[in-house]
Amino acid sequence: MLDLNTIKKAYKRLSGVVHHTPFSYAPLLSQLSGYEIYLKKENLQHTGSFKLRGAFNKIATLVESGEKGGVVAASAGNHAQGVAFAAKHFGIEATIVMPESTPLIKVQGVKALGAKTILYGSNYDEAYAYAVEFGKEHQYTFVHPFTDDEVMAGQGSVAIEMLSEVEDLDAVIIPVGGGGLISGMSVAYKALSPQTKIIAVSAEGAPALKHSFDAKKPIDSLEVRTIADGIAVRDIYEETFRHILAYVDHYETVCEDEIAAAILFLLERQKVLVEGAGAVGVAALLHGKIDLPKGSKIGLVLSGGNIDVTMLSLIIEKGLMKSGRKMKLLVTLVDKPGALQSFTQILTNIGANIVQIGYDRTSTDLEFGDAHVTVSLETKGEEHQNQIRTQLQEGGFVFKEAS
Repeated sequence: MLDLNTIKKAYKRLSGVVHHTPFSYAPLLSQLSGYEIYLKKENLQHTGSFKLRGAFNKIATLVESGEKGGVVAASAGNHAQGVAFAAKHFGIEATIVMPESTPLIKVQGVKALGAKTILYGSNYDEAYAYAVEFGKEHQYTFVHPFTDDEVMAGQGSVAIEMLSEVEDLDAVIIPVGGGGLISGMSVAYKALSPQTKIIAVSAEGAPALKHSFDAKKPIDSLEVRTIADGIAVRDIYEETFRHILAYVDHYETVCEDEIAAAILFLLERQKVLVEGAGAVGVAALLHGKIDLPKGSKIGLVLSGGNIDVTMLSLIIEKGLMKSGRKMKLLVTLVDKPGALQSFTQILTNIGANIVQIGYDRTSTDLEFGDAHVTVSLETKGEEHQNQIRTQLQEGGFVFKEAS
């Protein structure tokens, strides 16, 4: 049974193993949002995610009860690393089934901790089904990432740490995928600080829990598609859904662009690296999804930091484009001496820095005597970009913006 006593036992079990992560005031985010914001930085946890807490607590209880056989888990990465870490700590075998789309950094992280990996399925739920059968076949104990009381109790230790530092929070904002973190944390908060509101945030691309919460009954989704791979869960699980219905006060969702903007904001302005799942709470704040009295004191969980560098570079590139700090142009020039120079001179005069340029005079879609120039520019915002457009038009250049 998941209750405060179980969570306190988990907190003791985890003492000296997990990192008591910082829970610090965020002045810039507070100023922008109008709230008093504190960030719980589980992205700085061992293995880069809160998931270590639940996995370690579960495996510790198995060992305490005398079970020392192998364990198997299904995970998009963070739970996998937690299980691998705990299995290595106790000297038992671990096999992790991961969706085929799992970022390489997470696969490598699991292997580095000594666990075996199997890539199977297009999402968590397909990997889960395979892992359950694998466990039965090899007589391994299946360690579920969220629908297990000991796992949820371990995640609830996040709330105990937060309460030990800031007792009078008006609300906590918690990322939601399968619901293990919010189940453990909400049980702890409603027992120790019942006035604190519990706000769930998930990705629009994984809509099952939001639809189910609104309807007050389980509604599975047909597919999930989100950059927040740590919370990309397709189906509803009764154990966590029961706690969500009982304890969550508000439930919000954020879109992919909002998640990406939050990742970039945290990286650039807060000097904090988070993955998509870890950024959804900040995304909700930055885009006006949180409706509380101004000045409310809010704790926000940055649940993980294991983002794939390829995804991160794409987010940065798109973020620079969207914020007006980069633009790409396809310009048609008359292919004659001096044409390119006159084009670049306009850019020089207006202070646009060229970071990449290409010249094409052979494409079959060009008119005879024309050339295409593709150019990427560093710019100083939307107003500066409008000046560039105006100057090019006045100079007689034909161009269009490229993505």
